[in-house]
Amino acid sequence: MGLGFAVKVLGKEGLKSNDSRRWQSDPRLSVSIGYLHRIFDYLQESGITMYRISSEIAPYITHPDFPQFHRQLDECEEELACLGLRARELGLRLSMHPSQYIVLNSPDERIYASAVRDFVYHARFLDLMGLGPEAVIVTHGGGVYGDKTAAIQRFVERYKRLPENVRARLVLENDEKNYTVPDIVQAHEQCGVPLVLDNLHHRLNNPNGLGYREVAQECLRTWQTDVTPKVHFSSARTEARTVNRRNRKTGEVTQVQAAPLPSQHSDWVDADEFVEFLEATAGIRDYDVMLEQKQKDLALLKLRADLAQRGITTR
Repeated sequence: MGLGFAVKVLGKEGLKSNDSRRWQSDPRLSVSIGYLHRIFDYLQESGITMYRISSEIAPYITHPDFPQFHRQLDECEEELACLGLRARELGLRLSMHPSQYIVLNSPDERIYASAVRDFVYHARFLDLMGLGPEAVIVTHGGGVYGDKTAAIQRFVERYKRLPENVRARLVLENDEKNYTVPDIVQAHEQCGVPLVLDNLHHRLNNPNGLGYREVAQECLRTWQTDVTPKVHFSSARTEARTVNRRNRKTGEVTQVQAAPLPSQHSDWVDADEFVEFLEATAGIRDYDVMLEQKQKDLALLKLRADLAQRGITTR
């Protein structure tokens, strides 16, 4: 089982995930590629084999107001091929996860068209790296818009119209509010999109009371046989959070302690909870795990050590 983390590196200072300069400073994919090479160095040193690349890796590449950034993939074809070769030599499993604002099933045609442009960019980026089908693009179902059945059908129809190379990489994840595992299973049955199980989202959005084993069986079976499925795992925050409260009369802002939100990710993985998940899903099919804790790679390394004490090895 591979363990991965998303985007930001905390275990070594000075490692940037992408060129985040504003457009006025002419940020470039070529700069981001240099940053990725240094992250790959760190992954190799740490023995980490799974990583989520920032969706902002090519700055402003789909922004309608900045056409000067739209050809960055063409400009960096050779650099991307070299980066992908190195990823394959290191045995890295890479993925991407566009933001929640990339919505394929929106009734607004402009939002839909923007989502298609964004998915095309992500797929071409991974294609130019020469990565295999294990390098996926994760998305959510989108909005409900007052009619979930129609919204699912709209996702299905639009998924079918996506370019073939996008469909080859796009996978669908359950979310904490709109789309349960049974909902995304409906989408899969109509269009074949592979499914990613997110444990925390399932805990928050599970009206049918389904256990982990049931939903894991449904999601893991949707992946083609020669690709290892991936799941998302995170432990929920349990400690109080600090929030700012403004006095309406005086305007004074004070900090108070409040209960954690159910959807908040903790800094670290609860190893006991993780082992329970492994036991509940044992024997269905091998899978890799993308961790989504706030302490990123540090949480991964700590979990690896905690699991090793229990005799469980990861890569």
